[in-house]
Amino acid sequence: MNAAQTMYALGLDETADLIGTVGHLRSVIVEGHIGTGKTSIEKLLMEKFPDYTMVRFDCTNKGLGDLFLPNMADLNGAAFVRFVPNEELGVHLNKPIILNFDEIGKADKSVIKGVRRVLLERMIGTQKLHPDSIVFATTNLGLEGLGDLLPAHTRNAVTIVQTRKPSKMEAIAYGLKHNFDPILLGWYSQEPKLWQTFDEVADPKENLFIFHPQDKARTSFFTPRSGEAASDYLKLRDKLSDNQLYAALMGTIGAHAAQDLMAFVQLFDQLPSLESIRNDPHGAIVPTSASAICMVVYKVLGSLDRQLLNSWMTYSKRISEEARAMFVQSAMHPEYPHLDMVTQNADITQYAIDHNYMYQADKV
Repeated sequence: MNAAQTMYALGLDETADLIGTVGHLRSVIVEGHIGTGKTSIEKLLMEKFPDYTMVRFDCTNKGLGDLFLPNMADLNGAAFVRFVPNEELGVHLNKPIILNFDEIGKADKSVIKGVRRVLLERMIGTQKLHPDSIVFATTNLGLEGLGDLLPAHTRNAVTIVQTRKPSKMEAIAYGLKHNFDPILLGWYSQEPKLWQTFDEVADPKENLFIFHPQDKARTSFFTPRSGEAASDYLKLRDKLSDNQLYAALMGTIGAHAAQDLMAFVQLFDQLPSLESIRNDPHGAIVPTSASAICMVVYKVLGSLDRQLLNSWMTYSKRISEEARAMFVQSAMHPEYPHLDMVTQNADITQYAIDHNYMYQADKV
């Protein structure tokens, strides 16, 4: 991305809002780095339009026949061919749909020609979409070298919007909302290189965590998408040997990231239990390492209730100011699932006001 594209790249929430506003009139193609959650825009749109039908057309393994098919018809004895939409697109339901042409940049030329008419005319074959239907597409950046190239005349006929990689706090807020393992969230908070993109790194060796098109041997790497998969493995670690867990993580986020994350796994057993914090906030163990404290913070945030919150405010007086600030910033984030409970707690609200964290969660 050039400087202007980087400056005006949108977050996923902003992108979904844009598509939800204009998607019934104009088609937006979302471009972004690999694994940064472009497809999750579908979930955000479904939250805004719960009565719509969500349809994903995966352009990497679809042919033109998956879009529409010829159907013989007859009018007053005159035979003709009508091209009808594939049933899985839901057009026959005569209700609004949200249609995402996923990975459009990797589609065959014949598919792009068929999709182009949908993007421009809201037509699939000879059938018009419901007028309230929302149509958009997603693709990776051409600079990544993954084959995502669209013809100039197609790009000129739609709106191309660049999305950015989520910030650390956005990724942590998403993880808390979707119940990510606290080990992963602790790692997120402590490793700044996870949130870089390849175009910020001149030499691939400067950041071994992420995808880089110049390093063809790096077949697994960290992205927000692979991080979510790593969380699933961490939740199952009691059923896996250390070797199995390491192998699974290595094949999901890459060898360098897996080695780094496993160090956090080893620390996790040294953390105080939630029950010890809840029942004995003055005496529960306080870890000495910053990484362990981070995991305690996200362990509590992931299981918060009113009693635990009250105990935590007592326990947290025994940890560093930075760790307390981390808790408040995450707890006061608009996407945090227990935000209502947090804002009703007088101690934490006063702390947030005193330390200017009330509306600062998205600025870290």
